[in-house]
Amino acid sequence: MAYLGVDIESMKIAAEAIREGKLVSFPTETVYGLGADAFNPEAVARIFQEKERPSFDPLIVHISDIAQLYKLSRSVSSVVLRLAEHFWPGPLTMVLPKQPEVHDIVTSGLDTVAVRMPNHPIALQLISLSGTVIAAPSANKFGQLSPTHHRHVTKQLKGVDYVIQGGYTSVGIESSVVSVEEGRIQILRPGAVTAADIRAVLPEIEVVDFTKPVEDHLPSPGLLDSHYSPKKPLYITNSIGQFAGERFGYIAFSGDGAVEGPAVVRVLSKRGNYAEAATNLFGALHDMEESDVDFIVAEPIKEEGIGIAIMDRLKKAAFKYKTE
Repeated sequence: MAYLGVDIESMKIAAEAIREGKLVSFPTETVYGLGADAFNPEAVARIFQEKERPSFDPLIVHISDIAQLYKLSRSVSSVVLRLAEHFWPGPLTMVLPKQPEVHDIVTSGLDTVAVRMPNHPIALQLISLSGTVIAAPSANKFGQLSPTHHRHVTKQLKGVDYVIQGGYTSVGIESSVVSVEEGRIQILRPGAVTAADIRAVLPEIEVVDFTKPVEDHLPSPGLLDSHYSPKKPLYITNSIGQFAGERFGYIAFSGDGAVEGPAVVRVLSKRGNYAEAATNLFGALHDMEESDVDFIVAEPIKEEGIGIAIMDRLKKAAFKYKTE
């Protein structure tokens, strides 16, 4: 593993590595990705191997130019282009009918491919310089905490060829994922782009909010019941008094952190801002995982807007343990 900066020479090295079939971890506005040439099935296979990711979980392909969308999807409708115009670059992934050239290993054998254009200068430059499109799930071991800093990547992964040291991400949770069909858009994974955001742009289109999928094959990453999990037990509750006398960490949604009982407290947003809370969520979980506490308790938040995505991540992280 080698580390790279964000200067142009470092970016050229990273781009050449992608072309050579190597793995490069890079920042996006959501989380750090573990990238490989999406048209190189051997390189993509290394992603699954390094992450210990099951083959039934499809990858998201990242583009830097709208023209690349046509290389990936055989059906680019006016609705897709309107979504791209309003939300790209940005934290929105679209699941679309794939071109035959997109290998089954990328799509887990599905006839659809997940595509997005990240809103991060490093990611866009890397894709552009590489001359290809980049398949990139989050740069972590499968099911563990998502990385929002390059330090989180190196904590979990050891077989990455290069890690770009881009600091903290700005959105902090994975992209919203939507399927786009004729006259209908369905949110498959909640994120920073909400159903309300999409309805505001496309009021004439039916937008179905996030519901648990029932398909045998996952149409999107991040849909398993247990995911994004720290290595310590995580509970979601407003009643921390039940843990009196125990050594635990507490993740509060808002406030000044003056809470009696916890050994460690992390506040996601002092002013109770949902977007700021999302940005800080995985960083707080990483801090708790590394701290000297026996388990973690998280305060639930109202499931509206981006709060739906925050609670989705927390519930998946706490799936093995009792929640309230």
